[in-house]
Amino acid sequence: MKPSSSTSELFRPLFGDPIVDAELGDRAWLRAMLDFERALVVVQSRAGLVPLDAARAVVAAIDSAVLDPVSLGARATASGNPVVPLVRDLVDVVPPSARAYVHHGATSQDVLDTAASLVAFRALRPILDGLAGVADECERLAVRHRDTLIAGRTLTQQAVPTTFGLKCAGWLVAVDEVRDRLDAVRAERLAVQFGGAAGTLAPLGDAGAPLVERLADELGLVAPVLPWHTDRTRFAELAGALGSAAGVLAKIAQDVLLMAQTEVAEVTEADGGTSSAMPHKRNPVRAVLVTAATRRVPGLVATVLASMAHEHERAAGAWHAEWETSTDLLRLVGGAVHGTRELLERLEVHPDVMRRNLDLTGGLPLAENVSTRLAPALGRAAAQDLVAEVCRAAVAGGVELGDALAADNRVLEHLSTAQIDEALDPSGYVGSAAAFVDRALTAHQRKAER
Repeated sequence: MKPSSSTSELFRPLFGDPIVDAELGDRAWLRAMLDFERALVVVQSRAGLVPLDAARAVVAAIDSAVLDPVSLGARATASGNPVVPLVRDLVDVVPPSARAYVHHGATSQDVLDTAASLVAFRALRPILDGLAGVADECERLAVRHRDTLIAGRTLTQQAVPTTFGLKCAGWLVAVDEVRDRLDAVRAERLAVQFGGAAGTLAPLGDAGAPLVERLADELGLVAPVLPWHTDRTRFAELAGALGSAAGVLAKIAQDVLLMAQTEVAEVTEADGGTSSAMPHKRNPVRAVLVTAATRRVPGLVATVLASMAHEHERAAGAWHAEWETSTDLLRLVGGAVHGTRELLERLEVHPDVMRRNLDLTGGLPLAENVSTRLAPALGRAAAQDLVAEVCRAAVAGGVELGDALAADNRVLEHLSTAQIDEALDPSGYVGSAAAFVDRALTAHQRKAER
């Protein structure tokens, strides 16, 4: 077997999204770095800092550059970053008269920070589109199952009735909110970096500062007030927004995993995966893979946050730690978005099983409703104590809660058997579930119309 230098292709399809991944690979990073160098010489030429012929020569060299990521990476070890060998390669193919204007006034961190912003900006577009698709699937399920009864569960135990539509509406609102946050980070916080060696742009004199706006316009990024070499709040906000998105997707996947358990069986994946050993298995593989991807995200977010402390005007190692970390964050969240969308598109919902599970404990999830109806006559505490006692008797005797209540004279003094039956009807005790679903759907439609 031929040895491989990387096992990424073995696992990448499980945790990534091909569209997002295309914006994150070595070629995408090189493109972003070259875009910075190209934009830099263009705006400097327009400002009269670079002769037009020299600028054209540099642009031509950049546009025709054929660069090898493997070679750049190998040579990067001498300087600690790939910009130094990249610039040397560009200088080698530029006419001697134009060589002084390659990378003019910039430092390696300017290139890499701007490239990181460009990579994130470009990768976030398909991630945001994917989140919109996830939200649409949540909307579809919420509409279809607006009134589908299911046991609400707290601390993993059956609590009171709710609807599957409300569960899906909860997913919908959370997805819409993290999508808004990521969209805002993309539009408002991903900035160009241009400060030179120590944030002063000294080689350009007074002409340096105005170039920041022009460079930002050329690249489609935000223009910062100051160079942000040691102010990492922008990347921290990006990491935090990606972490929140991962958390929302993890919650959806975990709900599906719990509902898909054999003993619960309220949902299944339409084309669930098989087992290598057990032919009967129908595993919820998409939910499993989304869970796996999102489990890795918090540690990456923590790495970005831990890298915020930079020494003086340029850090020794802290900004280097962000390159692969931010790439992995975008890749994993992109893959989780892709997987969640597929999961919801192919989710089979079983309302009959949901109702059967709700009835599994013989009416116990409606005990709160009974105590609420007894409270006006007995007081809240006394009513809860009485109903709790009857519930324990029902469980011990293996009888339905309705039968136990109807056999207790203390209950019958205040509720008739018809009123007991009414109190134990789950469809009459979902409160504002339908109204909340409608609110979520309306809010989603308003976002879609913007």
